[in-house]
Amino acid sequence: MKISTIKELIGAEVLCSEDSLGRHVYSACGCDLMSDVLAYVKDQAVLLTGLVNPQVIRTAIMMDMVCVVFVRSKEPTEEMIALAKESGIVLLKTDKRLYEACGILYSNGLTSNKVKQ
Repeated sequence: MKISTIKELIGAEVLCSEDSLGRHVYSACGCDLMSDVLAYVKDQAVLLTGLVNPQVIRTAIMMDMVCVVFVRSKEPTEEMIALAKESGIVLLKTDKRLYEACGILYSNGLTSNKVKQ
């Protein structure tokens, strides 16, 4: 699925790295605990979260994610946007709740890879 399709499906606004909307992604995860992302998530290209702090972007960088979606109309700081832009990570924002956004993407074919145990 293209990131541009994710944007359309969940009615998201692009916050940075708009030039990368054509990238294809094959998996996603929804999580607010970055420690869980680090511990259990493997090979996920998109992170959906309601957490807004610089650790979200740093975690996405460490996990080689290409897109972060902030749910519930959460607004990342300018520092977060700059860090994501520098790393080539697309930032999106949607007014949908985490459960709804994940459900829409999952029902349209964006799945999750198995988590490492």
